[in-house]
Amino acid sequence: MGEGIVSVPTVDRRAVFRAAALWLAFLAPFFYLTYGVANWLAAQRASVPNLAFGWERHIPFLAWTIVPYWSINAFYALSLFVNETSEAVGRLARRYLTAQIVAVICFIAFPLQAIFVRPETHGLPGFMFDVLGGFDKPFNQAPSLHIALLVIIWDHWRGRLHGAVLALWHVWSLLIGLSVLTTWQHHFIDIPTGALLGLFALWLFPAQGPSPLAGFRWTEDAKAWRLARFYAAGAAAFLLLTVLTTYGSGGGLLLLWPALALAIVALGYAGAGPRVFQKRADGRISLASRWLLWPYRLGARLNVLWWTRNLAPAVELADGVFLGRTPRRSELSTYVAVIDMTAEMPAIAAPGLVWHAFPSTDLLPLEACRIRAATLAVEDASRHGPVLICCALGFQRSAAVAACWLVRAGYAANAAIAGERIKAAGRTVHLRPEIFAAIDEAAR
Repeated sequence: MGEGIVSVPTVDRRAVFRAAALWLAFLAPFFYLTYGVANWLAAQRASVPNLAFGWERHIPFLAWTIVPYWSINAFYALSLFVNETSEAVGRLARRYLTAQIVAVICFIAFPLQAIFVRPETHGLPGFMFDVLGGFDKPFNQAPSLHIALLVIIWDHWRGRLHGAVLALWHVWSLLIGLSVLTTWQHHFIDIPTGALLGLFALWLFPAQGPSPLAGFRWTEDAKAWRLARFYAAGAAAFLLLTVLTTYGSGGGLLLLWPALALAIVALGYAGAGPRVFQKRADGRISLASRWLLWPYRLGARLNVLWWTRNLAPAVELADGVFLGRTPRRSELSTYVAVIDMTAEMPAIAAPGLVWHAFPSTDLLPLEACRIRAATLAVEDASRHGPVLICCALGFQRSAAVAACWLVRAGYAANAAIAGERIKAAGRTVHLRPEIFAAIDEAAR
């Protein structure tokens, strides 16, 4: 194969082909049926609103961009057949299905219409527009299902291509994205809302590991419930603001972003746990998590700045082991390794730095097994040089691990004394008595 393409392992090509064909046989009719019903229902209304900005009238109509616009149909089908296993086919199909179901529900509940009338077009573009007009009416707008599927398909191929072919794929994907505007099929606000939907489908069915909602169990922890309700209330507030502000401007739909981010965090506290952040053992987070939860992470970073504004980034406890808040890139040259207890913050890549992540939910007590695993990582890493133990603020999650390390290293007889030693080193910590038992258990 060409050097720009990664060959797909032939695990069981027949199983992959069979799974792809069966899914496509279901998805294609399902799409045209539900999409058509949404269009028909909107057409029955006396009036259908639109959310177009005034500046959009300056977007040129480029007839030739119907070609990249249409090309997503081919990639939609082809992507199902380019997979390593039948399970991977199912994952991609579920992403498609999620995007289609959510989008169609939005089209039926809140129909919008495109208000620009395309000029008469001839030749191949004219033919393609005529075919499109046979089933696509101007009602199914936000979120753009075209953009949602593009996000899913772009992500599917970017991990399978390299070099010039990958660069070409990025360019073509950009053309597909822009074509929804230059064919006058959509208005601008449909694009970010569609991208949000596509990212949600990627988040719900990640490429690595199970769905963050798999095995969901309602928490029995009272504090976790309080925090879940707090974030759910925040999500509801942003959703209400979305409704109120959208009456005046389509830009109000952008408030769906923080609403969705806070709703996901609420699910994490309610029972899904730190999996909602999709953080790996090396500290990296998935593309979907990175973007979907960006509003929450922005708030978390501002919170770090506020609470640690008068504190040193980190303090040395003993033997080159430091405790501190989540570091900045400029502060990493001191360390050979970082033991990161946050679930919400991504790792920072730096030359020669090893990042060990033990994703844990903020403000909730750590289990003894997690404290011990992180402490053993500290012991191993400290043999090679200075080590930073960190969480968002450096007050609780990382402090529990630091206290355990002090006990195991012989600097403190128990967790309570270790906590006092950390305070004496100049670090504010919030270790409650109930965590001491878990620390002492982990230290044994």
